[in-house]
Amino acid sequence: MAKTKYLFITGGVVSSLGKGIAAASIGSLFESRGLKVSLIKVDPYINVDPGTMSPFQHGEVFVTNDGTETDLDLGHYERFVRFQASQKNNFTAGKVYEEVIKKERRGDYLGGTVQVIPHITDEIKKRITDGAIGADIAIVEIGGTVGDIESQPFIESIRQMTLELPKFSTAIAHLTLIPYLRASEELKTKPTQHSVKELRSLGLQPDCLICRLEKELPKEEKAKIALFCSVNVDSVISMHDVNTVYSIPLLLHSQQVDEILLKSLNLSKVKKPNLSDWKKVVDAKLHPKNTVEIAIVGKYVDLKDSYKSLNEAFEHAGIINHTKVNLSFIDASKLNKKNVKKMLSFADGILIPGGFGKRGIEGMIIAANYARRKNIPYFGICLGMQIAIIEFARYEAKLNQANSTEFNKSTPHPVIALVTEWKDKSGKLEQRNPNSDLGGTMRLGGQKCKLKKSSLSYRLYKKDKIIERHRHRYEVNPNYKDKLIECGLEITGMSSDNKLVEMIEIKKHKWFIGCQFHPEFTSNPRDGHPLFNNFILKALKSTK
Repeated sequence: MAKTKYLFITGGVVSSLGKGIAAASIGSLFESRGLKVSLIKVDPYINVDPGTMSPFQHGEVFVTNDGTETDLDLGHYERFVRFQASQKNNFTAGKVYEEVIKKERRGDYLGGTVQVIPHITDEIKKRITDGAIGADIAIVEIGGTVGDIESQPFIESIRQMTLELPKFSTAIAHLTLIPYLRASEELKTKPTQHSVKELRSLGLQPDCLICRLEKELPKEEKAKIALFCSVNVDSVISMHDVNTVYSIPLLLHSQQVDEILLKSLNLSKVKKPNLSDWKKVVDAKLHPKNTVEIAIVGKYVDLKDSYKSLNEAFEHAGIINHTKVNLSFIDASKLNKKNVKKMLSFADGILIPGGFGKRGIEGMIIAANYARRKNIPYFGICLGMQIAIIEFARYEAKLNQANSTEFNKSTPHPVIALVTEWKDKSGKLEQRNPNSDLGGTMRLGGQKCKLKKSSLSYRLYKKDKIIERHRHRYEVNPNYKDKLIECGLEITGMSSDNKLVEMIEIKKHKWFIGCQFHPEFTSNPRDGHPLFNNFILKALKSTK
């Protein structure tokens, strides 16, 4: 294909309608037809990136392989489409304005007046086209709601692109809400009409309307929407509630969404889709043969989206094992030695996820101790691996008050520390900076790991070198490695330079693995992830 085509996805009425799921699902349909797809998320907020945003406000920070902290929708993209996102696939208004201001300060605009049009819109268009390089179709999701002040520069940018690009190069799918009033037992189409009116007033006419509602949209309402919104009735699509989000590609395909949009892009002659993988995924999800109970002991248990990728990885592992995975989120700050048995006795497996800050740390250590002593499958991710090491150091290596310097600066045994805080054998505090060999900033993105060939991890990955994604600052202190190994902890994964601990195991335990990276970021419903798949399998065996 000579030039990239663009599908813009906008949303109206309310936020959180599922634009990310819709974009990812349409992407999977295009991919099933042999097209190379890129997906781009544009966020209108002023933050430069989501990296420093509270999970309580914004949900999970998804990390790409190149180390970019991005919106959680990019997780949907990678789970539905076999492509690897990068920094080019997510940008914010903050990034756009930052770049334009930098150019103005350098004098790039030769002293001219810098304005939203053309300078901001030109930067937006440039970033969209950069993220689309090499793709047959780039799906661009515009965050926020049409009509919001902060979204207007982005809407204006795609309006310009629809005019500047050749004919049949662009298409627009608009996601909108159809509310149901229980008192009158009526579906209301007026919000959708107003949403499309707003979009059209900004110079954009949707080629396809995707309607979010609880139950399937009746033909009468479809016809009404089509008439008032100037859309073909067949292009009014019902995206109603289904049993699993992984049914959405099949649901949209059953209404010929892919054919409608491909026709708008003059790509109707591409091959027919092969959706057999998605049919298998949905069948396994909806018809489990077993049930397993998993306890997640963490910090952000009151907000589901803060562990979005983790939740999905468990769902994928359940699909692979034909098992319903019931997740129970345990607030670590409420866990103590007196109630640990009562709170965790139900669990067939225990996982401690990543996180920052000292809240709930002692509760997590108690949970790790309980899992190790009771021979319950244990999975520690990032902070969860560090917690396992602290627990092992205290109770097996007899290093009293062992801790991470993140939680206790004056601990006598800093088994976990910043790479800038490690002491050498003489007791001198090593001082490093971001430009030195190990660095002092957050480790982000894909990092190489060498696996010990005698380890369970090696057998699960089926290779001795892997790349997984990181998001952390603290590391296992190498000065304690020998002591921990002597006491029965097995270090099964190391960084490519052999300086940083990446994975640990306890061989005599039923299943005990800790990893410094985040395997949930690379899990998908069609393959799962080796660690999650086997963790659920082993937890399942514990129930029998």
